[in-house]
This record gives sequence, structure tokens and C-alpha cells, in this order.
Amino acid sequence: MTNEAANPDLQIKWDAHGLIPAIVQDAASKEVLMLAYMNEESLKLSIESGETWFWSRSRRELWHKGATSGHTQRIQSLRYDCDADTLLVLVEQQGAACHTGKYTCFHNEIPIHDGKPGAGSLSSETATERFGILASLESLIAEREAERPEGAYTTYLFEKGVDKILKKVGEEAAEVIIAAKNRDKDELRYEASDLLYHLLVLLREQKLPLDDVMKELGNRHHKPKANKE
Repeated sequence: MTNEAANPDLQIKWDAHGLIPAIVQDAASKEVLMLAYMNEESLKLSIESGETWFWSRSRRELWHKGATSGHTQRIQSLRYDCDADTLLVLVEQQGAACHTGKYTCFHNEIPIHDGKPGAGSLSSETATERFGILASLESLIAEREAERPEGAYTTYLFEKGVDKILKKVGEEAAEVIIAAKNRDKDELRYEASDLLYHLLVLLREQKLPLDDVMKELGNRHHKPKANKE
């Protein structure tokens, strides 16, 4: 059946129980975090509060994501598909999305055919695009921020905070300059990799998606050039 939701212009196809599945995705890393269900009231609350609310099918009650854990989801955009029977919620995730403490609920991987790791692996052999490793690294950094595994260097950076991250970005930028001045390609490759990694950590700390940086570069590239006489 089709009912009007909180917005009178919004048409949603609720199922027989008055629910609609909501896919929650990290707006920065693009990682799919979880699947939950909304009813008309939880959708209304999500729209009004700017944070995700769902309907628990097992407890049969509304629940505000992160109300007890603090792992809230600030909504960046809310969309529905062409059939109006599924929602896509892009969020700024605070902490882990999964109740297990994992960054995403979809952390159990099934090997495909030959048993090689899936697209989420950092293996450059599985990357489908030339710079696919950057997307994989961005996702891994987001996971580290959420889960904070003990002993991980990325965890250390996030726990020390933005000043430490900025210091490392500055140090690595200086190392890149020195390597270039030395005309040492091996050193430059190594230091440039360090710089890119720390820059991705900074972007995550600032909640700025790498996609936005790529879009800015694209806009500059396609910007009309002034005609010269």
C-alpha cells in the first residue's frame, strides 16, 4: 500500500507491517553500515531530528540509534529508490555502527569462487579501478576510527587528536620535499605514500569525504579557461 509519510509530498510504499527497509551508508567512506527498518513515525523523527530513528521488529518499539552507546548517526542525505520501497540513508557515523563494536554490521566476508579476498581488501590486485586502493584505504581508516583496535597506529592518531594528525601531515610533507630534492625515487615513493595515508586520516577526522576532494579537482579541471587575445 502507498501512504503519505511525514512530508505530504513524499510517497512511500510501506510493507504489510507498515515498515520500509533503510540501508544506512557512511557518507564519507561509502561503506554500507547496516540495514534496519523504519515506520512512518521513525521516518518522521529522523527527518525532524536529523539523526536516525528506527522501528525494532523484535522489541516492537521505536529506537534512536546511539541513544545509549553514543554511536549516533547524523543524517547527511535521505533518499528512496525508484519503487519507493527502500530508503538509503547517508550518515556521519559516530563510533561503531554494529552492536558488536564493529564499524559495519557487514563484517563477515564470504570468499568468492577462488577464495581470494573481496573488493574490500587492500590488495591492489583486486582493485577494479586504478586508484581503487585509495577507496579501500579510506574505508579501512573509517573502520579504525570506529573500532579503535588496540595497538593500531591509526587508532593512536585518532586518540591523540587533530593536532597530532596535523603534525604528522606536516612532517610527511617535509619528507616528500626532501626526497624530491634528493632525486631519490624510492624515498619519494615511500614518503609520498606516508603523506597520502596521513592526509586520508586527516580527512576522516574532519569528516570530509575523499569524493569531495576528487569532485573539487574535477571542477577545476573542467572549469572554462579564459580566452586570451
